[in-house]
Amino acid sequence: MTTPSPQPPSPASPSSSPSSSSSPSSSLSPSSSPSRIRIGSAPDSWGVWFPDDPRQVPWQRFLDEVSGAGYAWIELGPYGYLPTDPAVLTEETARRGLRVSAGTVFTGLHHGPDVWERTWAHVAENAALAQAVGAGHLVVIPSFWRDDRTGEVLEDRTLTAAQWRDLTGLTERLGREVRERYGLRIVVHPHADTHLDDEESVTRFLDATDPEAVSLCLDTGHYAYAGGDSVKLIETYGERIGYLHLKQVDPEILAGVVAEGVPFGPAVARGVMCEPPSGVPALEPVLAAASALDVDLFAIVEQDMYPCEPDVPYPIALRTRRFLRSCGV
Repeated sequence: MTTPSPQPPSPASPSSSPSSSSSPSSSLSPSSSPSRIRIGSAPDSWGVWFPDDPRQVPWQRFLDEVSGAGYAWIELGPYGYLPTDPAVLTEETARRGLRVSAGTVFTGLHHGPDVWERTWAHVAENAALAQAVGAGHLVVIPSFWRDDRTGEVLEDRTLTAAQWRDLTGLTERLGREVRERYGLRIVVHPHADTHLDDEESVTRFLDATDPEAVSLCLDTGHYAYAGGDSVKLIETYGERIGYLHLKQVDPEILAGVVAEGVPFGPAVARGVMCEPPSGVPALEPVLAAASALDVDLFAIVEQDMYPCEPDVPYPIALRTRRFLRSCGV
């Protein structure tokens, strides 16, 4: 049985008003963060994976609760979940003391030039909305090699040399065109069940791409899912880290997932992504390593929880924000 969640402050209350000195947005604004790390959360942490799904919380509730939990920044999530009219979205976020850090797109650029036009159409609508609401980044996630719900193998999990050239070359093109047309920086997100997941594939990708065109969104949970060391990656490729997703995995559940070959979607349903600080990697050293870079950096909490009961996310968000404050951010 699910315990009802505490009620977030009303958008009109002093604790969440953008003009209040005690609001989340004022206490976590970029100018007042000593570590230069800006903390936020995302629809993913509220169990949102799709533009429309009856098992997901309404977007109004997500905005109310993410603000009430003390976050000042959000991502757009799947295109169409939040309002796609920039004026409406700007009004709805501003009155809750929220700002948008990034949009998100899925791509399959290793398939080569034949997918460029279709990919660009998808990217452009997301980038246009992100730009219109003041975001500075576009998170780019590679396509899955197996279906994340059914486990159906869609293609070989290992790229050929030609596919690597297409992936790196077209991602550079994407980065340049998104920057030129929309003023956004792309940050490529290694992800479970994609061709970019572990240390070998991530470092190969970074070594083969132009730092001026392509940065990395380091998702600490996904990288740990594939056996990677986030602190080592930050210390080795610090100049390429353009964005962070803060996430942890449950090592015991992960061991079972790996042993059984469970796809990512069912693994999430098992609880493989867990509430900090109960999993790995430890986030304190990750944040310390990121702070040592001495650059402005978003760190967005993303605890994959699809599907989940609607009253589950908010108490977790409150506890996670409290924990991150104890880490100095």
